[in-house]
Order: sequence, then C-alpha cells, then structure tokens
Amino acid sequence: MGELKRRAVHASGTGFPAIYLLGLVTWRQLQGLLLLATAGVFVLEFLRLVVDVEWWPLNRVYDELTREYEADNVAGYALFMVGATLAALAFAPPYGPDAVAVEPPIAVSAILMLSVGDPISGYLGSNDATTAKEVGVLAVMFLVCFALAAPITVMHAGAVVGVAAAVAGALGATIADGVKPVIRGYVVDDNLTIPPAAGAAMTAVFLLAA
Repeated sequence: MGELKRRAVHASGTGFPAIYLLGLVTWRQLQGLLLLATAGVFVLEFLRLVVDVEWWPLNRVYDELTREYEADNVAGYALFMVGATLAALAFAPPYGPDAVAVEPPIAVSAILMLSVGDPISGYLGSNDATTAKEVGVLAVMFLVCFALAAPITVMHAGAVVGVAAAVAGALGATIADGVKPVIRGYVVDDNLTIPPAAGAAMTAVFLLAA
C-alpha cells in the first residue's frame, strides 16, 4: 500500500502541466509555480534533514511516503520538483515581442514522462535504485512515454517530425529510467535525469528538422 501511495503522489505532479494545458495558467506562470513549489519542498527537506524537526503530522507523512534509503538523503519528491522545474525552464518556448505563441511541446512532454511514465515503470519494476529494470518494464516505459509525447509533438511539428521527436524523447526517458549513474557512491535519481534526457533528445530532433 505504501508503494501505491508513493506512486500516486508521484503521478500527482501531472497537475502542473495539466493546469497549463487546460488554459488555467500561462507557461510563465507555470514556471513561477514550479519554482515556488521547488523552494517549498526544499524548505521541508531542510527541516527534515538538517533541523530534524519533530513535528508529528510531517513525520507521519514522511514515514508513509519515503523509502528507507531516503531517510538521510533528499527525498524523491523533491528531486521530482527539481527535474520538472529544470525542464520547464530549459525547454521553454521563445519569449519577447516578436515571439510566436507556441505550445512548449518539449517541456510538457518531458514533465509528463516523469510524472506518468516513471511511476508506472517503478511500480512494474524494481524499487531498488541500484537494480537494473527488466527489458519488459523498460519497453512499457518507452511505450507510455511515446504515447504521452506524440499527440503534443505531432500537433506542434507535424506527423513525421512529431513522431520522430516523440520516439527520441521516449528513448531518452527510458534510458534515464533504466540507467542510473553513480557519482562518488551516490546514485543519481531518475527524477533528476528523465526530464533533461527526454528534453535534450526531442530538442535534437527539432533542431535537425529545422
């Protein structure tokens, strides 16, 4: 049950791109919301890891939603916010008086791959950050990410380029999900790597097609 709760919290991050796609906020407003939310979760992480605040409601939530290896490290939900915010800032549409108002297909797709594809893959595969996932699980991750990105990228760039971008983005997200680099003994969480990997791959396709 705890794992399902963690996946549900992870998937709730879909609300960020959703409020943009529904027209409730502009992309710049969404960027601001993501920055505020990221600042907020790191205040909570500071209180948890550094100050060690003994606040019963907060501790109860952390006991339910964090894994054992996150007890002394930054939790996955905070890294999720960093990954999503980086995507929103790095893969934004052009701004300025002469810029054309376009959908930010790369950033939206990258965040959706993290908020939807990653929890599905995580639920189907191993929860151990150091264990490689099965080929079948990675195939599901690829298909889910492609299905999330393709409608957005095709609408933006047409069938050929849009499908190619969706394939590249899904492949980048799948590799990031399946291969977690270790730097000085620390496993780099895929919450950080999925959006940049997916976004960079889609950007490369759009640049090549330009």
